Amino acid sequence: MKVVFNGEVVAKTKRGLKVVETAGAPVYHFPPDDVRTEFLTPVPGSTFCEWKGEARYFNLTVGGRTAEKAVYCYPDPLDDLGRGFARIAGWYVFYAGAMDGAWVGDEKAATQPGNYYAGWVTSCIAGPIKGIPGSEGW
Repeated sequence: MKVVFNGEVVAKTKRGLKVVETAGAPVYHFPPDDVRTEFLTPVPGSTFCEWKGEARYFNLTVGGRTAEKAVYCYPDPLDDLGRGFARIAGWYVFYAGAMDGAWVGDEKAATQPGNYYAGWVTSCIAGPIKGIPGSEGW
């Protein structure tokens, strides 16, 4: 997996984790050691996922260009249901649509529809994807 922003590789890994949720495109998590965190600036506020807990957001700034709230992580994910989310603690997620490119292998991913989800859409995705208009209820 690789992420490019403003001409710079800001994250690249062979150790990433893919998290798949109901009706969503996979969300790819990058280990902190494989992210150029010097380009990240924490921003105030958070969101809450009933399964993973509190997500913290970051602006990504490279060479004077900024993508606001384009990266997030779960510093201390919930894992009381034994779903394995503790594995993603502190790992970073990039919104593909805010980047110059996000790749899974040799394939450039598209962003998941809508402005809320951070899934990466590749050719292996089939069926409707949450985020399109009218999909709030499923």
